[in-house]
Amino acid sequence: MKGHWVGLVGDVGGTNARFALVDGQGHIRNPRSFPCKDYPSLDAIVGEYIETTVGRKLPPRAVIAVAGPVLDGEIEFTNLDWRVSEGDLLAHFGFEAVELINDFAAQALACPLLEGQDLRPLGPALPKGPHDCPIVALGAGTGFGVAALVRSQRGDVAIATEGGHAGFAPSDEVEVEVLKRLMAKYERVSIERLLSGQGLYDLYVALADLRGQAAVLPDEMAVTREGLVGDPLAGEALDRFGGILGEVAGDLALTFGARGGVFISGGIAPRIAERLASGAFRTRFEDKGRLSDYVAAIPTYLVLHPYPAIVGAARELEQMERL
Repeated sequence: MKGHWVGLVGDVGGTNARFALVDGQGHIRNPRSFPCKDYPSLDAIVGEYIETTVGRKLPPRAVIAVAGPVLDGEIEFTNLDWRVSEGDLLAHFGFEAVELINDFAAQALACPLLEGQDLRPLGPALPKGPHDCPIVALGAGTGFGVAALVRSQRGDVAIATEGGHAGFAPSDEVEVEVLKRLMAKYERVSIERLLSGQGLYDLYVALADLRGQAAVLPDEMAVTREGLVGDPLAGEALDRFGGILGEVAGDLALTFGARGGVFISGGIAPRIAERLASGAFRTRFEDKGRLSDYVAAIPTYLVLHPYPAIVGAARELEQMERL
């Protein structure tokens, strides 16, 4: 399909790469998803998308959200054996400008634009936080991403972090025992070791060992599926996962002073939305001792928009054009 495109935007995670085009009115068009495992490189995906979707007129600019730290315009993916740089993309495709941005930084940029059916409150229906207060975006999928958005009259600035690799802190004796088992496997146990797809499965296996039961389910998808339909051990793993997610979200709200709101995205949370809403997520989010009243006033949302990082990348593209 041909048209006047001002930019190419993308979101590349550990499992899927999503790309879209931005037209002259700022609308996002022609989103497509590609399984990363089926391609040898990001160049191969970008090339296929351009060839099959863009037509002859290459968009002048590109903003691609990527799952990992972007250092000096380059990323070595945390959960993929790929290395990508802005310079290589410029040289290979002939864009006028390319920017790589952390995927959760892109999601943080998107959060103020999301409303209505794009969001579901988790916990009480609190009023939106002050527009000049920070926001935190976080989520579990292949890994665990964290970013913040600092807001001011001059505009919003996304802060990319690797907060998912901070150390995990257990909150009760069960989690102490889980931590012991994961330390035996991994030595150091980060938040991502529990709050990710593999983390959910490791949590299930650790709980099975703790309960003296066999871990009969083969992977995290089976744990999610069976937990939602009544398997007691898988259900316990889902509930524990949701509680830990709430605990970590509350810690990050304190860390960033995120009175503007905390937004939960990633591949796992939408699949267990009802479990999060009815479980310990919000209770543990607010359980912060002397600061419990502080976090109790912070709204928490589940992001239901299918492409939040694409929305954020498009917003960053718009800011590029204004420079």
